[in-house]
Amino acid sequence: MGLLVRGLLLAPAWRTLRAAAALCQGVRFASVQAYDIPAEDPPGDHEPILQIGDPQGLYPHHIPTNTLQKLLLSAGSAFMSLYDPYRHDMIAVLGETTGALALQKLREKMSKDLEGVQILQERPRIRMSNLDIERFREFPEGTFGREYVRFLDVNHVTPDTRMPVKFVDDEELAYVAQRYREVHDLLHTLLGMPTNMLGEVVVKWFEAVQTGLPMCMLGAVFGPLRLSARRRKMKLMELVPWAVQSGRNARCVLNFYYEKRWEQTVESLREEIGILPPPTIKV
Repeated sequence: MGLLVRGLLLAPAWRTLRAAAALCQGVRFASVQAYDIPAEDPPGDHEPILQIGDPQGLYPHHIPTNTLQKLLLSAGSAFMSLYDPYRHDMIAVLGETTGALALQKLREKMSKDLEGVQILQERPRIRMSNLDIERFREFPEGTFGREYVRFLDVNHVTPDTRMPVKFVDDEELAYVAQRYREVHDLLHTLLGMPTNMLGEVVVKWFEAVQTGLPMCMLGAVFGPLRLSARRRKMKLMELVPWAVQSGRNARCVLNFYYEKRWEQTVESLREEIGILPPPTIKV
């Protein structure tokens, strides 16, 4: 009887989550039609992602939402992210709808750092149109640019797959969110982590400590459930403590103008940021 009552109580919550997930799916497609989002943004070396006065919102791609809509989007995107950790679109929505306070703290950290202030003013973008990939390939082994290209090649990824920010209701905070999103692959390079589930979980632990974003915390806590017993044990015993300690020890990772550091060695950049040397574990 107890199980039956519990099931009846949980049923409305389950239906609510499914409805919220459906709303997330609807927003994913409806936003393209309603806001006429272009397939590709025009190139530019320091093209700002956001422009005040856009008639469709606070900035290009912005979708205004009220508190109730944000709650539904948060619930739906959280459900879909746990169901399928590879739904990067849902992870992006979750980060935007739950990260307001964390983004404000990150902006404050950037506004108190000389390099961070420069980034906020110039708003650089990490995109293929702004990167001289072939030049990076000619850099010496161990340089940041060379290792970043190696990461892209080995993992078959590109910075252009990062979704534009849509649900952050502040023009400057939206850039901070976009900057974090585009720096993510650079952190993979600096931490020496691949894009498999174990590597993503380790990076999420580092990011959770660094940023305080609820989305990162969710991925750090629930991500291990997708790992095998052997990998879970290895992560918990060695990689996670290192990632957490590095996150605490490091300066704010958004305060580094990475576009000016491609020729710097990864080792020296790690030391400058405060990232501890990665454990010698095959991930």
